Amino acid sequence: MNIAAIFKMVPDLVEELEISASGDALDMTWIRLIINELDDHALEQAILLKERGSAQVTIIAPDGEGTDDVLFTAAAKGADRLVKLAGDFEEGVNNHALARVMAPVLKELQPDLVLTGVQAHNDLDGSVGPLLAEYLGMPYIGYISGVELDDGMCIARKEYPGGLIAEMEVSLPAVLGIQSAEKPPRYVAVSKVRQAMKTASIEERYASVLDPSGGLDVSRMFQPEVGERATMIDGDEDEIATRLVEIFKEIGVL
Repeated sequence: MNIAAIFKMVPDLVEELEISASGDALDMTWIRLIINELDDHALEQAILLKERGSAQVTIIAPDGEGTDDVLFTAAAKGADRLVKLAGDFEEGVNNHALARVMAPVLKELQPDLVLTGVQAHNDLDGSVGPLLAEYLGMPYIGYISGVELDDGMCIARKEYPGGLIAEMEVSLPAVLGIQSAEKPPRYVAVSKVRQAMKTASIEERYASVLDPSGGLDVSRMFQPEVGERATMIDGDEDEIATRLVEIFKEIGVL
């Protein structure tokens, strides 16, 4: 069983984001990048599946600040193969272009299962998972919180509102968008990561020219403008209800 998990680096929302002089993109000069949270869950799910059986796990990511550290951390967790795509990713890349450059690598690896985070906070043109599935000619299921493998089949669990759990059976190979791994992403000691840096190696694959077609064309980015503050309504239930009706009439809702 060959399992491939992919991830990308995204801006750390803890840091203050600044817009570039062009006004249509983030200023990437000093921005701090971290692994997309849900991609981290996809990596963890891949390792969990390996620990249950005899799977081989390959981790794939576009080159960028911090990518090597995440790849070696994945090796310390148990990943078998590390692949980095070298290309012009410094100024950012949309998901259409990312899926196009990842698809040939995945076709060469011929994985039975591809795992990716179901979404990222900087997605503007759709998630990577469905786009990859289209290019690979594989079925896709998203928002997965549990995975079981059995004789060429995959049982994917999805959680719906109200605590309902649905189980979907799909034939392999397939692409899954992970919302949460069955266990939280594990912590790895720095000493183990340093050891992995000495024993594991990162394969570099050259990414073809990025083709962003199909994605959004951003013409302007700006900080949200401060609007009017919320108005607190005091009084008992009847007074509050009466005031709400008045407000709805004033704005034309009633």
